[in-house]
Amino acid sequence: MSESNASTILSPGLSEVEAQARLLAEGFNELPTTGRRTPLRIALEVMREPMLALLLGGGAVYLLLGDLQEALILLAFATLSVGITIVQEARTERVLEALRDLTSPRALVIRDGESKRIAGREVVRGDLVVLGEGDRVPADVLLIQSADLQTDESLLTGESVPVRKIAGKDGHLPAERRPGGDDLPFAFSGSLVVHGSGVGEVLATGPRSQIGAIGQSLSSMETEAPRLQRQTKRLVGIFALVGGAVSVLAVMLYGVLRGGWLDAVLAGIALGMSMLPEEFPMVLTIFMAMGAWRISQARVLTRRTAAIETLGSATVLCTDKTGTLTENRMTISELRTPDGKLLRLPDGSNGAMPAAFGVVVEVGMLASAEIPFDPMERAFHNLAQERVFGWEESNSSDRKLVRTYGLRPDLLAMSNVWRSAAAGSNCQVAAKGSPEAIAALCRLSGDRVASVKVSVNAMATEGLRVLGVARGSHAGDQLPDKQTGFDFEFMGLVGLADPLRPGVPDAVSDCRAAGIRVIMITGEYPATARAIASEAGLDFNDVVTGEMLKTLDDAALSARVKTTTVFARIMPEQKLAIVRALKANGEIVAMTGDGVNDAPSLKAANIGVAMGGRGTDLAREASSIVLLDDDFGSIVKAIRLGRRIYDNLRKAMGFILAVHVPIAGLALLPLLFGLPILFGPIHIAFLEMVIDPVCSLVFEAENEEDDIMKRPPRDPEAALFSRPLIAWGLLQGFLAFVLVAGIFLLGLRWEMPEDEIRALTFFSLVLTIVGLIFVNRTFSESLLIALLRPNRSLVIVVAVVAAALGGTLLWPLASGLFQFGPLHLDDLTVTLAAGIAVLVCLELLKHFWRERLKA
Repeated sequence: MSESNASTILSPGLSEVEAQARLLAEGFNELPTTGRRTPLRIALEVMREPMLALLLGGGAVYLLLGDLQEALILLAFATLSVGITIVQEARTERVLEALRDLTSPRALVIRDGESKRIAGREVVRGDLVVLGEGDRVPADVLLIQSADLQTDESLLTGESVPVRKIAGKDGHLPAERRPGGDDLPFAFSGSLVVHGSGVGEVLATGPRSQIGAIGQSLSSMETEAPRLQRQTKRLVGIFALVGGAVSVLAVMLYGVLRGGWLDAVLAGIALGMSMLPEEFPMVLTIFMAMGAWRISQARVLTRRTAAIETLGSATVLCTDKTGTLTENRMTISELRTPDGKLLRLPDGSNGAMPAAFGVVVEVGMLASAEIPFDPMERAFHNLAQERVFGWEESNSSDRKLVRTYGLRPDLLAMSNVWRSAAAGSNCQVAAKGSPEAIAALCRLSGDRVASVKVSVNAMATEGLRVLGVARGSHAGDQLPDKQTGFDFEFMGLVGLADPLRPGVPDAVSDCRAAGIRVIMITGEYPATARAIASEAGLDFNDVVTGEMLKTLDDAALSARVKTTTVFARIMPEQKLAIVRALKANGEIVAMTGDGVNDAPSLKAANIGVAMGGRGTDLAREASSIVLLDDDFGSIVKAIRLGRRIYDNLRKAMGFILAVHVPIAGLALLPLLFGLPILFGPIHIAFLEMVIDPVCSLVFEAENEEDDIMKRPPRDPEAALFSRPLIAWGLLQGFLAFVLVAGIFLLGLRWEMPEDEIRALTFFSLVLTIVGLIFVNRTFSESLLIALLRPNRSLVIVVAVVAAALGGTLLWPLASGLFQFGPLHLDDLTVTLAAGIAVLVCLELLKHFWRERLKA
């Protein structure tokens, strides 16, 4: 442990104007990255797509046939396809870039004399950075204060043993600034504070830091969900193999039976395009990225997009109390002295409080950080300034903090050692912590401990968080290694109130309706936990304490967690045991945490939820999602959005499967039965221009189903392409194919001209596809409700499709290219009737599939 060698009086730091000027001049505090996909890189990736190769192949065949117009149109479609993909992928990259910015560590800086949290990338040279246990050091800093500070610099040196840090002395700084080695006054960007606290002045940021010189890239953002990606790749591979084999066979049959091998190749290309569901990977990527963005709008950051999938499967939500269920807005509402006197605040007075209570507050303030960030420590400082007579003397610049003893798992108390010039080598010691730990430090007798417990229980029953405070003195320069080495005097108890967040009872009710059990795990007293649990609306019969957990073996713990909803006086390491027991029972666990010791339980949970406001960087890095506002209601919003995103993804996948059946069937039908060829590559390309934006825009923007939070959690092992979904997609596609093929055959029977039959069939197919859009908008509600549900993207897409269809019919150049003949009013009525017929039939059939599709 190290002493602070710097004055306790800190400068006000940079002003906001100075900070913004340096940010503009020197750039963001981030390393250059090579993984970002530029539009050019996206375009090169698109050039390797099979669909583009088929379009270009079709254009080449048309050139060989001497049909320049058709070749140019296919080239235009190929260009449009590339353009659409680039726009969609670039939009996705912008979203991911915004999310990467959010995943960067947060930094607590002092600017204009005030402490504030900012994004790590906004730290500039000259900033004063406050460091605490569990923080990532955001930049290379010179320490001007160090209280028992130790950092893990393994990222830079490869050595996992933490190194001690000291505060720098003016004129005595090392000539070389390099990581590694004890008792140096520098902390380096990317290193982790594993113990103690400190304040540092930023010397270098971004590429000018040590980690920038090494050239390492730190990236913790995953952009795809591996399980879903494997499923979609496997499905696309199957379709590609089948489609390729069928296309080759079709080319051979056409060439042998009809002659004209170039025409045979065109027919094969059209068939191959119709059978290749190349939208699957694109839709998955866009849905996951846009889903993460939508969730971030609810103040929840998705660090691993696979968590979007898992959110809908959560069966248990474990949450702590402070700052998650409550507002983390601590105020001191009750003080008790050792002789049993009691003062409730506010007491209607603005003057100085009685001296006996003022001493309790003063000792609590001296046991807190000089620059308080923790809400409890702020409460001590605020009350001391407002109501304690002579608090300025307690905060005197003559007094210096010489040592801090932090919280330990075996002793939940912290102590600050102060020395003033007037006292010489004598020190004053102030301690605060759990009442049990303070009683142990003060070596109270059994009778006094029992009396303290009675007072603590009375305060806890009121929902207060209770701390004990103690003071002591020490003569001489040699300080003990542990705070138990001091002689403490018990000074009293402090009760802090933290009101419940207003939306918590409703959020708990939503979880209950969604089949999610909410479990509160807190370090508070059982009486406090009961009061908060009742106010929050949790269902509980009894409260299990940390002491009880120590007596349970694995089997007994697994049995106990099946029925227990409230755990109190729990140590961080016991959270891990609770998570493992829940998972052993087959539960899908979402777990909140904020401290260094919470990282193992966050990592072990199916969904780790870190606190963005008060959480440590280590906890954030171990988590799947981060609550930017630390609000319990935001977790429930994320679960709701996760279910919506997965729901809409399944709708889009079902739609893709359905539309490819009639397209492939109508491309194959003429080849098998010697009928006139309906569609060439140009027609299939046009249909792809319709399908792509429908999948990526319409279904992604679809609002949630009304019953989305009334369904039980989804089986995490359930496939995205479940058997009911595949069967439903094939049934939709088969019905659409039968209807449109019937119109095609009737046109032949009525001896309509071939170009009119093509136009009639194509228009019928497009309107049928529009009908499939409406069918797949909802799995659980009626068509009428779906029609009334707003979706601006749908309106735009339908309007564009209608305009494009009108153009192909009314514009002579377009109708010539598509080889369309004129359609009369009765023909258009038939095409409209086809779309309506598919819509009505499938709505009737959906009634029998509804429950299976929702599963």
